[in-house]
Amino acid sequence: MAINLKFKSLLVLALFSGFSSFTTVSAEESAEGNNGLAPEATAAEAEFSFRDIPVLDKGFIGTAPVARRDGILVGELGVDGGAKANIVKLAEEVAEGKHGNYDSMLIAHKGKLLFESYYKRGRINLAHPQASATKAYTSLILGRAMQLGYLTMADLDKPLISFLKDLDPSKFVEGSELITLHKALTMHGGLSVSDEQREELEREPSQITAQLADQVKGQGLVQTLLERSGPITDQTQVYKYGNFNPMLVMTVIDAVVPGSAKDFIETEFLDKLGITNYRWQPHVSGLPQAGWRVSMTSRDMLKLGSVVLNEGKWDGEQFIPADYLAKATSGLVKPTQDWMPKDYRAGYFWYQTPITVGDKIYDATFAWGGGDQRVIAVDALDLVIVFTGYGREGNLMPQISNVVLPEFVE
Repeated sequence: MAINLKFKSLLVLALFSGFSSFTTVSAEESAEGNNGLAPEATAAEAEFSFRDIPVLDKGFIGTAPVARRDGILVGELGVDGGAKANIVKLAEEVAEGKHGNYDSMLIAHKGKLLFESYYKRGRINLAHPQASATKAYTSLILGRAMQLGYLTMADLDKPLISFLKDLDPSKFVEGSELITLHKALTMHGGLSVSDEQREELEREPSQITAQLADQVKGQGLVQTLLERSGPITDQTQVYKYGNFNPMLVMTVIDAVVPGSAKDFIETEFLDKLGITNYRWQPHVSGLPQAGWRVSMTSRDMLKLGSVVLNEGKWDGEQFIPADYLAKATSGLVKPTQDWMPKDYRAGYFWYQTPITVGDKIYDATFAWGGGDQRVIAVDALDLVIVFTGYGREGNLMPQISNVVLPEFVE
């Protein structure tokens, strides 16, 4: 069963006048109370699939975001940090589609949301598909389980199958014990299954046979993988993006936490962060998806970035162990995909890259999903940047480096 989509009361979609492709809202306009509201999805639109959401007639650009009782403090760009001119100009270019198809861009500095913008299918109250950024969230969920005492740092190097008590090791392929949590979290699990088997195991739950559904239920997914895979060896345990590694991690989470991973994600992770507007779809195993098919709002993405920026703390309390998060967000491995920028490295489903501004270099840590969803934390600048998009033509990350970061360098 999918984790339910939950919404607070929804207002009517904000209306805009004029003929430009964007509306810029200043602090003065926000104070007047008639132009400061970001566009909202109607209750009917909230039920649409993402592709059916109507495109906004105008983009919304706000330099003084409005407080919404969602646990996010707000401020004003140019007053509480940063400078307006170049960032607003960039947002106008995004609204005009000059950098690809983007739905939102938000900037938080020193704990306050200073800039908020929505375009195309973006709405302030609409949960946006996260694609593979979900993998990074799965890593944080594992860290949350560790914070609550269900795992330890030492467990990262134990055989993954040692946490799964419902398996039959006599049927495993050779080398199955070589897969550890650390290996899975760095995409080095080493599974080798055929493309046909992979496709079968990655279908929507409604598209598989009852027999397969029963076979892969819960820990049965790992049993099936370790029966169908070729031997696990040093040669197979090389970086391979995806390759069921996130679901291996999710299966361990489900095994070690009280109740189920589904309930744990809802009550001990999302609810604690005040995240109530989301979709979290199930895998064919019945467990929550670990690598994609999750949606959440751009404002809630900021909260995850804040946890990373603040060494695992949320609302003044340790939410994820600092030592786990330091490892998860360090450059442990070099991704090998052809499309991956050469200066990107990865930790536990989080990416890292250096960004040069003038004569200084800043380390950026980020979650990244297809369509260009990103949660970016730059510790040295006390900065969290979020943007969401769709399609394959997005090219906003260089603009973040060249335009946004320089405005916060003191």
